[in-house]
Amino acid sequence: MATSVTYQFYSEVYGGGLSEAAFGASLPAAIRHVRWLCDGREPADDELVAYQRAVCAAVDAFAEFGEGQVGGFVLGDFKVTHYEDEGTTGEEIATAAALKELVGTSLAFSGVR
Repeated sequence: MATSVTYQFYSEVYGGGLSEAAFGASLPAAIRHVRWLCDGREPADDELVAYQRAVCAAVDAFAEFGEGQVGGFVLGDFKVTHYEDEGTTGEEIATAAALKELVGTSLAFSGVR
């Protein structure tokens, strides 16, 4: 598939810092997420790099925050969460990061629903 993102692209072109294993673990979620953002549309040739960069941005977000709620910590049996109201999620952070890479392309607009 022309839209696939390799670790080589991630590390050399995008400049990502994850290990290859961490990249591979987050890649499926990132691809699904960016495809959803783009309403399943394939990028045109002149949009391919932006699309791949969006996947890389989502990879970084999912690797750092996961797909669930963001905030809080655990020390032994003591747990603190920062989920006032609904808080934010790793998915929301991935969305923002990916959309920043898609600016100026037709992929950032999914049309009227």
